Amino acid sequence: MNKMEALITSIQGLSGSLGDLCALHARLRKAEDSLRINSNVQLSILKQLDPSIHSLGYLYILEASTSGPVWKKKATLLIAQFINCCDAGQIRLASEKFVILCKRFKDRVFKDPLRGVGPMLSAVRKLVQVSPKRLTALHPDCLQLCLQAKCYLAGFSILSDDIVEVDEPRDFHLYCYYGGMICIGLKGFQKASELLYNVVTAPMHEVNSIAFEAYKKYILVNLIHSGQFSNSLPKCASSVAQKNLKNWCTPYYEVGNYYNDGKISELEAVVVAYSSDFENDNNLGLVKQAVASLYKRNILRLTQKYLTLSLEDIANMVQLPNAKEAEMHVLQMIQDGQIHALINQKDGMVRFLEDPEQYKTSEMIDVMDSVIQRTIGLSKNLIAMDNSLSCDPLYVGKSQVGRERQRYDFGDDFDNFPHFSM
Repeated sequence: MNKMEALITSIQGLSGSLGDLCALHARLRKAEDSLRINSNVQLSILKQLDPSIHSLGYLYILEASTSGPVWKKKATLLIAQFINCCDAGQIRLASEKFVILCKRFKDRVFKDPLRGVGPMLSAVRKLVQVSPKRLTALHPDCLQLCLQAKCYLAGFSILSDDIVEVDEPRDFHLYCYYGGMICIGLKGFQKASELLYNVVTAPMHEVNSIAFEAYKKYILVNLIHSGQFSNSLPKCASSVAQKNLKNWCTPYYEVGNYYNDGKISELEAVVVAYSSDFENDNNLGLVKQAVASLYKRNILRLTQKYLTLSLEDIANMVQLPNAKEAEMHVLQMIQDGQIHALINQKDGMVRFLEDPEQYKTSEMIDVMDSVIQRTIGLSKNLIAMDNSLSCDPLYVGKSQVGRERQRYDFGDDFDNFPHFSM
């Protein structure tokens, strides 16, 4: 019996109990060099293993077989099948190797992303089964693939849990950036704003390309969602961000300032002047949504001043071409719950109404209870994290705290940072 046959026998015999798996893991680590010698042979050997039963050994052999620059097409298919059926408990024993394999798979299917969305979602879920509030190294890769495939709902499915455990700041910032773009694709601008805010306010020694891209979108998303623009960054943003982000985002500041003025024609002129900048950033579509939202924002302002207005008056006041366009905007805002109004089709008059919500229905009580429970859960997590840090000797002395914080600075400039149009 040669070494490879002996290893296969070990994998088949030691894939049951945790004790056996630990012994197998030690043997697989020793055999890593020999596993990388002939990738073609290793792939054929996999036929003797069941990926759902012998997941740990299968993972080691498959990872070794795909470590070189040239793959067989069969290997990509095998990885997808393995991710979908492997045992979560076994792959978590070698989670770093599993992450490496999944990242290779993502890179291989990136030009045909639909092939990879399902397996990558499965990979993330298997890694977080024990702790759904933990961010894995695969979260950002999965979201990036969902963006590339325009599978926004699939990506949103891994954004529902509140992340409180993070190993690598870079993973968290990419998770928030890609997650924000997923939410933009779904018109979930409030959630998008929250995620992009996390990137903009992250600690950093040098401003990086992710922060720049996030801040540009953060400005536009806030205009669309709340109709507000501030010339200053959030106070919790780092001093480096406070000093530098504005200088690199001048076109977006111009859009924000003219948006605040409420004058459509001047805002549109600014958009035309900087259209090449917005297009290069793949943000032109988002800018146009911001411009369109100003019509609605101006109509909303009218509801605070008038009880009734004609559609013709609304069109003139908010600079819409005609009464028909004004009617379409008002109807859409009523449908979206942004305003409460009645339109008299005979005389073209709009009567603005008070919000009918009394906040006493069972549905509203359920919503409020859900928010309260989420807040309580977050509070408990923060208390637990605070207690854990206060007992950590690395955080006792000020000097040690300073050194430890530097690990969380995110100052690398990531070249070839991907831009996605929305």
